[in-house]
Amino acid sequence: MRALTRPGSAPGPRRSAARGLSVAAVGTAAALVVAGCSSGDDAARIGTGEVTRGDVQQVVDAAGQVQPRASSVLTAPASGSVATLAVTDGQEVQAGQVLMTIDSPSAVQALEQAKSADAEAAKSGSGSGSGSAMTPSQLSAAQRSAQRDAEARFAEAETQARTIADPAAQAAALAAVQSSRTQYQLLASQTQALVDQVNAGLGNLDTAVASLGSAQRVQTRAAVAAAQATVDALTVTAPISGRVSLGASGGGGGSSLPAGAEQLLAGSGLSLPSGAGGGGDTSAAGAPVLTQGAAVSQGSTLVTVIDASTLSLTADVDETDVLQVTPGVKADVAVDAVDGAQYRGTVTSVDPTAKSGSGGSVTYTVRLSYDGGTGPDGAPAATPLPGMSATVSLVVQSVTGVVEVPASAILRAGSPHGSKESDSVWVVSGGKAERRDVTVGVRGDADVEITEGLQQGERVVTDGAADVTPGQQVS
Repeated sequence: MRALTRPGSAPGPRRSAARGLSVAAVGTAAALVVAGCSSGDDAARIGTGEVTRGDVQQVVDAAGQVQPRASSVLTAPASGSVATLAVTDGQEVQAGQVLMTIDSPSAVQALEQAKSADAEAAKSGSGSGSGSAMTPSQLSAAQRSAQRDAEARFAEAETQARTIADPAAQAAALAAVQSSRTQYQLLASQTQALVDQVNAGLGNLDTAVASLGSAQRVQTRAAVAAAQATVDALTVTAPISGRVSLGASGGGGGSSLPAGAEQLLAGSGLSLPSGAGGGGDTSAAGAPVLTQGAAVSQGSTLVTVIDASTLSLTADVDETDVLQVTPGVKADVAVDAVDGAQYRGTVTSVDPTAKSGSGGSVTYTVRLSYDGGTGPDGAPAATPLPGMSATVSLVVQSVTGVVEVPASAILRAGSPHGSKESDSVWVVSGGKAERRDVTVGVRGDADVEITEGLQQGERVVTDGAADVTPGQQVS
């Protein structure tokens, strides 16, 4: 956490040299007097200043990032090649618009095989008296084999469903597979009970065989549904409206911005400083994008759609500070790519799930609205792009017109020459230093609020306080 004091007047650029000083603090700094030497040690110089009133803010600084309203990465549902390509890189698209089609002989073949297995299962379980050709031991073996085969097919169907690019279609396919799996498990349990009865000489063999056939049909139909969904997904459509970025067809690019962000630079009035994109060679336009006829592998990125119509911000706040951050807290934001501009945000939520970092650190994601920005000249600042890095300064406490002293005047409780139980300061009275306990309110980086123990106009030691001793002469 960096706790600091903000100017009480109209805010200047976020990176101005006045960061950390209140208006009153500036006056305090101007009034500071190097009081000379103590009587006992000419080398020990101390500074004093007058207790004033001013504004103090406590701020938590955190690394942040600009976020789009929504983004979606579409991947290849199966290996093959780009049969048709209906969009160009950076093009604006609408939700549901066809982006491309994939030619995948393997997906088509998988569908044909699934249909064939389903037809065979339907045929096997359709005839009456089919159990007459099967002994109880053969039925038990068939039931165990069917169970193993069903689990394998359900797993394969689930894998195929997860490769579907459209999130909504993928969710529907996964739900269908899970529903079929649950139905199969119920039928399989019934079949097992019937098999046990047959083995005990209490059940009907034909009834058990028919139940086994019904259970097998459930999983073969699920396999057909998953294979059909994969084939349907070979026609790739936009799940959201936004701007597209075609996947790379190989090599290139080192930008750390998400796919599609580079295209948004056009017309934005922004330019990335050298190295701001991170990674490899950012001077190149990027790797060649996907073209018609290009080979694709299952799971590879085909296209990213980014909706940047509304921006937001995220910040990773350390666990030691996050309890001070609540919805409604205001923030100053500095975007690394836009030097001198001051952006604004408001906390909307704090994610309850912790994230572990290097060295055992723990952070929480704080989400903020994007409230615009002002450039160094006072004009509206350029709108940042999704993925740009930022420093988010969250104003967690703020007080105005309070008694304050420079932070350097405070002796923390338990420090050398300080009080054991309380924060304290050296008050200059009659030319001598007297330690006085104080109660500190809001702690700023440069100045702190004093709620008890000092009055405006008193003088305190502001420089070299840690070296002062009781009764020391201060001229």
